[in-house]
Amino acid sequence: MVDLQGQYAKIKAVVDPSIQEVMDSAAYINGPKVHQFQKNLETYLGVKHVIPCANGTDALQIAMMGLGLKPGDEVITADFTFAATVEVIALLQLTPVLVDVDPVTFNIDVDAIEKAITPKTKAIVPVHLFGLAANMDAIMDLAKKHNLYVIEDNAQAIGASYTHKDGSKTKTGAIGDVASTSFFPSKNLGCYGDGGAIFTNNDDLAHTIRGIVNHGMYKRYHHDVVGVNSRLDSIQAAVLDAKLPHLDAYNKARREAAKKYSEAFKNHPKITTPSGLESHDEDDVHVFHQYTLKLEGVDRDALVAHLQENNIPCGVYYPIPLHNQKAYQDERYNEEDFKVTNHLVKSVISLPMHTELDDEQIEFITSTVLNFINND
Repeated sequence: MVDLQGQYAKIKAVVDPSIQEVMDSAAYINGPKVHQFQKNLETYLGVKHVIPCANGTDALQIAMMGLGLKPGDEVITADFTFAATVEVIALLQLTPVLVDVDPVTFNIDVDAIEKAITPKTKAIVPVHLFGLAANMDAIMDLAKKHNLYVIEDNAQAIGASYTHKDGSKTKTGAIGDVASTSFFPSKNLGCYGDGGAIFTNNDDLAHTIRGIVNHGMYKRYHHDVVGVNSRLDSIQAAVLDAKLPHLDAYNKARREAAKKYSEAFKNHPKITTPSGLESHDEDDVHVFHQYTLKLEGVDRDALVAHLQENNIPCGVYYPIPLHNQKAYQDERYNEEDFKVTNHLVKSVISLPMHTELDDEQIEFITSTVLNFINND
């Protein structure tokens, strides 16, 4: 699904000396490379504060801890996403409230959010799924109306931009009260291990979060807040800082591959290609962490098997709705409220998507998919 070896080969001459520099300095934790990457990412995103941490799941949890959410507070998020988003809500003894998604963008449905708001609701967590920004203007308006926090889950969309109603653009992760991201190796900006970060423009919140990531300490052995141990190590920061200048090019390569995929599948009655390619002059609208098709009248699982038989990787993101996961089932949920998600989990399939895809690979993948569907 992701050719990390091919990507590494192109930047080896920059990555290797950066790692060696960390080894020579022995500044493995919170060393100069971490601070350098932090500053460079702040500049890239146009956000005041980047606080690196150990992984994307920690980033989400720490963001919620920083906001001071209390047990029993309700947090609304999308039913169609990876479990980490709801996992941290439950871990903090908050109450997850899952809602349906939009059938075109697969992102959280704003009308469903509004219907789910109660006096106990304290936050909304929009997930910029597969690399496409959620409807942030509408979400921010809703949050302002009901005095709610907005926590962006930006794990799949780093480098993407959101175009506001007034035509201005902001990088995802720099819009809500706070945001989280993951630097897992397969992400658009990935390290060679685990890593994550929290973003915010709020000075006080940034100060709180900096304490939380380091055992609640601002001064050694003085624990002012309840914290965790979650730090980005210097080697991973060195890798990320070497890759950051290439992020826009990486995302453009993904978008170009997505255009070729969508052209091959254009107007097929059984295939719906992803939204986000409508504006051909804005290469940062969708950064295609995944390229996901929606199928109709196709045996999806048989197609998965067929692709695997032809040595073509593929993925089903996600096969089970969160509201039906054993850990997160709740008697409050009504299946009628999850019509879109319940359909998507049976009909989506994601094809290989990375920076190294070439025309020959894309042609082989698309022809294999079409041959199966046309003969199904």
